[in-house]
Amino acid sequence: MPRDNIKICEIFGPTVQGEGALIGQPTVFVRTGGCDYRCKWCDTLHAVESKYRDQWIPMNAAQIFARIEVLSGGVPIMVTLSGGNPAIQPLEPLINLGHEKGYHFALETQGSMPREWFSALDVLTLSPKPPSSGMETDWHKLDECVKMAAKGERPTLSVLKIIIGDMKDYAYARACSDRYPDLPVYLQPLNKQPEDGRGKTEEGENITRERDEILERTCWLVDFVKRDRWYKATVLPQLHVLLWGDKRGI
Repeated sequence: MPRDNIKICEIFGPTVQGEGALIGQPTVFVRTGGCDYRCKWCDTLHAVESKYRDQWIPMNAAQIFARIEVLSGGVPIMVTLSGGNPAIQPLEPLINLGHEKGYHFALETQGSMPREWFSALDVLTLSPKPPSSGMETDWHKLDECVKMAAKGERPTLSVLKIIIGDMKDYAYARACSDRYPDLPVYLQPLNKQPEDGRGKTEEGENITRERDEILERTCWLVDFVKRDRWYKATVLPQLHVLLWGDKRGI
């Protein structure tokens, strides 16, 4: 595969961003394939595990942007770069090409791979993984990601988004926010995937139950934020899961 090609898992939209600082904003998603993490509760295994890599299509920046333009009808829109871990891929040419046409770019990463081109982004969401993920944070690399985003001439909005499954995750989020006091912080209750298969929504059978569980966990998290007077934090559920369950490509 040519060095400038990007492994693409899926491109879809327009839809709305379902979480974090841009929740509710219209966007086209570009989901890349490959990840350096294996989180216990990953909800995008089709973009992570190597057994799916035969489904990932190598595309160059021009090919990807052509698809984005078709989906958006040629009207500039926010493009969300996701994964897996999109920081693995050589995305700078795509970002630069899109900016020339008036498009904006947001990227979400766990912060394990600092990239110089983070400074070219419009929004960088750093989502370090808490203890419930089974992964460990390399704080030096996360520090470097924050620094990379701040180097550019054009402003990049950098934010934290941390998933909360239990009190250990909550304590982790507080420590992470204290480490980066200048970054807005978004807390997202863990959207668990039950082992018995309930909550699967391909046919819409259990959407109501899944919504109720998400809202219950959101209320639990809000109560702790209020108790601690952690007024800097913004608590948000996954909007797209509330609307469509776990369906792909919406």
